[in-house]
Amino acid sequence: MSLPFSSFLLVWSIVALNTMTPGPNVVNTIATAMSAGRRAGLGAAAGVGIGVALWCLASTLGFAEVFAAVPRAEFAMQCVATALLGWLALRALRLAWAGLHGARRGLPQAPAQLSYRRALGRAILISAANPKVLTTWLSIVTLFPVASARSADIAVLALGSALIGLSFHSLYATVFSSGPAARFYLRAGWVIYLVAGAFFAILSAAMLTRLLRG
Repeated sequence: MSLPFSSFLLVWSIVALNTMTPGPNVVNTIATAMSAGRRAGLGAAAGVGIGVALWCLASTLGFAEVFAAVPRAEFAMQCVATALLGWLALRALRLAWAGLHGARRGLPQAPAQLSYRRALGRAILISAANPKVLTTWLSIVTLFPVASARSADIAVLALGSALIGLSFHSLYATVFSSGPAARFYLRAGWVIYLVAGAFFAILSAAMLTRLLRG
């Protein structure tokens, strides 16, 4: 790796928080494990890992080319990312407030018979269309120095991000195969939203301060 480890750690922290907070990917993994069993749930977890890696490669490689061709585009993207991080913070804090005051989130119905392969493919499609993942990676590309990153750096970033997604979702598939455990997680999700909201708010404020000083 040619970049400092702190550059990777920041991105992986964001990926971890994004993976922990309830969203389309998390709900799909839990619902699949409950309806079709642990093996199908692990297939969904593998699909999330692949989806995260694809998002990472697409965003970093794509924006690296854009920033190299149009240097001013990086500043514009930093402005967009600051706004997106602020929006993610407000969204997470709003969901934390709703969860604290009794709002409950139900689980969608997943097929009762679902093979590992089909669950994997289904999870990849859900990840590809997940707006939560899209906004997260649009923010990440301005926090990670994609313009100076080498192929090895991007490969390490993608692998680490994929392993984070795979690990958390494998844990979901294993632990939340039982209904009571899943319901407890959804009830307690407001705490995770609160932590994520505070983290995104701090990042957004830091980026805004850097832009104003620049």
